Amino acid sequence: MELQKQQIDNEVKQQSLSKFIIPSLIGIFLFMIPISYNDEITIPVAIFAGVLQDVIGNYIPQIMTIIIGLTVLGSLITYIAKPKFIIQNTFLEKLFNVHFVWQLIRVVGFIFAVMTLYKIGPEAIWSENTGQLLLYDLIPVLFSVFLFAGLFLPLLFNFGLLEFCGAMLVKIMRPVFKLPGRSSIDCLASWLGDGTIGVLLTNKQYEQGYYTKREAAVIGTTFSVVSITFAIVVLAQVKLAHMIVPYYLTVVLAGLVCAIIIPRIPPLSRKPDTYYEGAQENVADEVIPEGETPFRFGLKKAVDRADQNQKAAPLVKEGIQNVLDMWMGVVPIVMAIGTSALIVAEFTPFFTYLGAPFVPILELLQVPQATEAAQTIVIGFADMFLPSIIGAGIESELTRFVIAAMSVIQLIYMSEVGGLLLASKVPVNFKDLVIIFFLRTIISLPIVVGMAHLFF
Repeated sequence: MELQKQQIDNEVKQQSLSKFIIPSLIGIFLFMIPISYNDEITIPVAIFAGVLQDVIGNYIPQIMTIIIGLTVLGSLITYIAKPKFIIQNTFLEKLFNVHFVWQLIRVVGFIFAVMTLYKIGPEAIWSENTGQLLLYDLIPVLFSVFLFAGLFLPLLFNFGLLEFCGAMLVKIMRPVFKLPGRSSIDCLASWLGDGTIGVLLTNKQYEQGYYTKREAAVIGTTFSVVSITFAIVVLAQVKLAHMIVPYYLTVVLAGLVCAIIIPRIPPLSRKPDTYYEGAQENVADEVIPEGETPFRFGLKKAVDRADQNQKAAPLVKEGIQNVLDMWMGVVPIVMAIGTSALIVAEFTPFFTYLGAPFVPILELLQVPQATEAAQTIVIGFADMFLPSIIGAGIESELTRFVIAAMSVIQLIYMSEVGGLLLASKVPVNFKDLVIIFFLRTIISLPIVVGMAHLFF
């Protein structure tokens, strides 16, 4: 009898362990394992997104314009009539019942999308470097990435991987980056995968009460780097594709220095360590009890979390809600803010004036063609690809290397990550993003230039 009971207990333990290990390994593979595909290094989720774009890419601008229109319609109906079926539904209420300012921005995003789709109104709004860049280049990527990332996110969140990594890595993440151990998965997925995935992960964890306001702001503005693939595209644009190894080494070095310094200074250091709308009861316990090893404690927490998933339906529902939340809650904001930022960059001298103070700094650092390079240093705030487009004609390879590296390290650009952060629940505002952009620029510029002088 005792032997039979022990066998049953062992079977239960094995089932629970499998429930943690198998979904978590699938999630790691999908979001964090770089693989070679069509002569590019990318992650499986991005491959799925790319295949979908190849199949229906021509229709995505029209599809997303309709989705943005439905978002605006739902928001206005909620704002004016407050129907019960929306107000009493937690998900729909959060999606449509937003502040008047966000209502207005959603309307602007829809107007920009329609004008761009049909090429009506001022050309400054729908030109190939403004509205078309958003609607035909960026938004199809967001549509596809959000679809697959949203559906597969429960594999990372709901089966104990974050709890296991939290216990294993808290002694590294806390002292070095002032973050909980579980954020290691978030940071890795952001860094190795794609910045949009990073924002999605961070926002979800923050809403569920696993990150404080400060922690969510730090992760969202520090680790949501562009994908390795896109970094290679930037390097190819400035005709330095053969420099990929020293280039990415420079990006990683400067990025780590920024990740260590910036969370310790304002504005991030002043963000409160409070949780999203009273969700504090979900705070993950990463304090390892006496007599327990991090591995054993993490495994126990992971198995307990995995055992909470008894049915597939809630996971599928959560995945679909993730997708709708990003399609309807984020994309309209990106269309509005991203297009506005690109109009300013393309049709005004605003960023040229902002870049003027960097001319003497670049000259002091002995960067050739400092005047031409200076405007690229700040125009990256509008879109991270603009510096490489403007800098491609610069003769000096050293200068082009600096421009390509800085455009990736600066991280905050309004046509994507900046717009996503403002549209998410992550507690950062436009002023925060401006300050963090310049802090990242000032901290990383000497590192990048120093590395460039080593290589050229």
